[in-house]
Amino acid sequence: MQVAHQKIYALVDINNCYVSCERVFNPSLNNKPVIVLSNNDGCAVARSQEAKDLGIKMGVPLFQIKDIVERHNVQVLSSNYALYAEMSRRFMKILSDFVSPKEQEIYSIDECFLDLTAHAGNYDLTEYAHQIRQRLFSWLGLPVCIGIGRSKTEAKLANHIAKKNDYFNGVCNLVSMDPCSAESVYQAIDVSEVWGIGRKHTKRLNSMGIHSVMDFVLASPLMIRDQFSVVMHRTLLELHGIACIELEHTPPAKKQIIASRSFGQRVYHTDDLKEAMSLYVMDAVSRLRDDNLLCGCLIGFVQSNPFDSSKPFYNKSLSLALPEPTDNLLVLSKLATTMIDGLYAKDIAFKKCGVILTCLEPKENHVYDMFTDMKHIEVSNSLMDSLEAIHLKYGKTKIALGASLMLNRTWNMSRDRLTQNYFKWDQLLCVK
Repeated sequence: MQVAHQKIYALVDINNCYVSCERVFNPSLNNKPVIVLSNNDGCAVARSQEAKDLGIKMGVPLFQIKDIVERHNVQVLSSNYALYAEMSRRFMKILSDFVSPKEQEIYSIDECFLDLTAHAGNYDLTEYAHQIRQRLFSWLGLPVCIGIGRSKTEAKLANHIAKKNDYFNGVCNLVSMDPCSAESVYQAIDVSEVWGIGRKHTKRLNSMGIHSVMDFVLASPLMIRDQFSVVMHRTLLELHGIACIELEHTPPAKKQIIASRSFGQRVYHTDDLKEAMSLYVMDAVSRLRDDNLLCGCLIGFVQSNPFDSSKPFYNKSLSLALPEPTDNLLVLSKLATTMIDGLYAKDIAFKKCGVILTCLEPKENHVYDMFTDMKHIEVSNSLMDSLEAIHLKYGKTKIALGASLMLNRTWNMSRDRLTQNYFKWDQLLCVK
């Protein structure tokens, strides 16, 4: 029987998210080693369990594992971000059926915290978690693991245990686990697996004789606070079942928005840089308007390949404070592309460019001065609303600025192994 005021959290995490999303629409990938690559098909950012068992590490460049890929017929895919984002949205929507909005925190694209405190008196929480797993797999085809604890840190650790130990069948409830079993499990887990304990802290803890999670739990809270920080002290308290980290129902206010990509090929000309910059501004402004923000300062940057030791590294940025904060795509795109003339250098093989929108403020809170032409502001808002309506109805590729969305641009990101986005009408899965 749980104490009435005891907080209880669950962390729901999609197993090998990107790979699992791909397998939903291509079952032939099941039980095969699969990796999903980063931008420009560079590094492995997602791996199936079969790929992990072959020794493929997270973040390893594709060229370094070419032999393993060929020898074991590893399936290699480009990142299909649009597909993953839509699957994530549906994943979060299904979870919202089990809790109220105030009891859900979207932590990342594949992780979600749930506050199950109010449900403890009415449900066996382990069984409740299995119901969640079953629905997610039945409705979406996504396998998940769920960890339950008295704090977010404990729930995160429970999720790790559920992933690593088949005995728990995808659900680990540390709240109901007897102390002896919990101690045995904690003793077998490295302290580095605790949420919030990074490499530097792990190294220092090891030097103090703290190697396992159990060692950390038995450490003196006062000693941890004195030797490390209040944050580490809270982490220890959370593992003792004292919830110090509340759910975040609304994400913290953004301080900046960055849109940048590496080029598929080296770029030498200003026109190509301006086309790319225009596209990145579109992306950044779209996110700016989604959050109902205005931009007060614009930063543009370019760089060559930092890993090309045969040539000196070129990296330059320019910033521009706007006379009036805005969310107008045309204004920001014109300013950003004009910056290219000041960023460009002859005979440089550019590998990347990007834009940063900063000095952000909520649109509804901005106060215009008495000299502002409000009619101009209204026209700007109307234009942007119309542009967004077209994007919503026909897709973002139907209208754009300049040549940024034309096909076969030299600067386009390499995605040679990209699968279909099965949520678009023109890419729907066909059954024969």
